Amino acid sequence: MLAFAVAPYITGMPGSRVPHPRRASVFAPRVGSQSSHRGCPQWLHPRLLHSLVVILPFVAIAVVSYLLGSIPTGYLLYRIFRRQDIRSVGSGNIGATNVLRAGGKGLGAATFVLDVVKGCTAVWLGGYLASLWMPAVPLRSAEAFAALCAVLGHMFPIWLRFRGGKGVATGFGVFLFICPWAALASIATFVVVFGITRYVAIASIIGAAVFPVFAWFLVTGARPPFFFAAAIGVSLLIIVKHHQNIRRLFAGTEYRFGAKKPA
Repeated sequence: MLAFAVAPYITGMPGSRVPHPRRASVFAPRVGSQSSHRGCPQWLHPRLLHSLVVILPFVAIAVVSYLLGSIPTGYLLYRIFRRQDIRSVGSGNIGATNVLRAGGKGLGAATFVLDVVKGCTAVWLGGYLASLWMPAVPLRSAEAFAALCAVLGHMFPIWLRFRGGKGVATGFGVFLFICPWAALASIATFVVVFGITRYVAIASIIGAAVFPVFAWFLVTGARPPFFFAAAIGVSLLIIVKHHQNIRRLFAGTEYRFGAKKPA
């Protein structure tokens, strides 16, 4: 459904039904031919065929990116090395922060790195497939579409009944590939805020919130509107995914690194 919704905006042809000029000769019936679409089944109508040609590559990219993003690295690492379900420990989240608190620095760092790598891989593969199947589509738009699908996969993995992580590491990974300077500026903001507050949640929310601003000023080359829409969408998803942390922050019960545990 996501691919059907965004495809016209990525291609830059919202609402357009005009077939691609190179495909028109393939699908248009020949004059005087008995194969006119008047006698063909409705599902073989040239416009429907053209729509399928446009939409199916987006569906394939969406599925591949989602499945890559949905690999629950934190869950798998904790299950392999600790023989436990990370969802039953700490905050119950499968992300790097909870793995770090429950399983130590090694597992936490490995979770973060693998989440970044899977985000980069999803965007690279999405862009590669787009270059093969949709050369007319701006590459950065196709990569941004793959990035959005990968982050959604991480947040709502089909393997864990759609209960996944908060998307910080994967979000950093997808945009590290598309716009590295903006992503690095965002993660630097995260580090500074965390160093001041010692709250991962506050650092994550602020780092996500400022990313679209950094992208606006630091992205060079092609600047398709869909890329910025995807950047804003991913940032908002990350912030919304921290809703429980926001409640705990207001209640004064959010975990703060370095704070003494109550006796």
